Amino acid sequence: MTESETRAFLNAPTAAERLKNLKTLLETETEKPAVRSNLSNNHIHTTYSFSPYSPTAAVWFARKEGLPVAGIMDHDSMGGASEFRAAAKLAGLGATCGFEARINYEGTGFDNVRLNNPDQCGVGYMTFHSVKSKYFDKVQEFLSPLREKRNERNRAMVKNICRVTGLDLDFERDVLPISQYADGGTVTERHLLFALTSKMLPDGSEIERYKLLGKLKSDLIPEIFIPATDEMITLDEAVSFAREIDAILCYAYLGDVTASPTGDKKAAKYEDDFLPELISMLKSRGVNALTFMPSRNTEAQLQRVMALCRENGMEQISGEDVNALGQSFICEKLTQENYRHLVDAAWALVKREED
Repeated sequence: MTESETRAFLNAPTAAERLKNLKTLLETETEKPAVRSNLSNNHIHTTYSFSPYSPTAAVWFARKEGLPVAGIMDHDSMGGASEFRAAAKLAGLGATCGFEARINYEGTGFDNVRLNNPDQCGVGYMTFHSVKSKYFDKVQEFLSPLREKRNERNRAMVKNICRVTGLDLDFERDVLPISQYADGGTVTERHLLFALTSKMLPDGSEIERYKLLGKLKSDLIPEIFIPATDEMITLDEAVSFAREIDAILCYAYLGDVTASPTGDKKAAKYEDDFLPELISMLKSRGVNALTFMPSRNTEAQLQRVMALCRENGMEQISGEDVNALGQSFICEKLTQENYRHLVDAAWALVKREED
């Protein structure tokens, strides 16, 4: 099968079918991929937020590139976590599970600054790492009303898209069917824009639509974006919930951007001017870890953020944001000796989640 055919096979309608198909591929495999033991990736999105890969497909393609350990990280959802863990067990891959959420920083002293969110000041992306399987249902119950509130805003943004573009886009007809919402997934801005690409490129290939999506994320979002409000929890609520589910809460460092590897962020300033103060505040509020994507940053940025983590006793977790076709699941920078601790950290998450 071609890569596209394999992905379709592993993106079958149900988790049971997907896992059955993975088992078939593994049983008929003539040559196993070479394992690259000095790599990891803890930030792989799936169809349960936005990605061309189901949880099962994500495992297969991560393994194909040589990853020995990988982590699921969907927005506002852990709907695909059980499938991801089951697929990883079949494939012999180390698995770690978590989710990502936007957090309201009101009352922290960072209410009116741009953190790691290009669309809205006073809002920060944070990741909840190392969620054990016994808490998956609790997390889904907690996030369900937030997903509902997000869809209210999504519907309003679809109307904005129609107004700005003059195209006929409908949330129920065009957006929901391309998501995993019915199975506990979330609907993101990328779903809205990807639905739009089918209107703009009716005869376009999937790769062409993903390329257009990246450009729309950068250029159109400022025109149609509606600020998030009650679909978010506060920083204190995030810290409290992370403790309830025994997860590791991380601030997701972005840093000033000169060029985006995924094409969805323009050059802009983010946290670098006030990073020491931000980390100090986070530490005082009970956040004891920081995550970052080495491919996004310069060597100077990475050395600085790792030094600040060491100075403040903050755990370091890495991951590469996978949510589009054509992206690699790996970050070659992790093969360097001074980043070896990030691979070790991934395996520590796997060990921590063992039942």
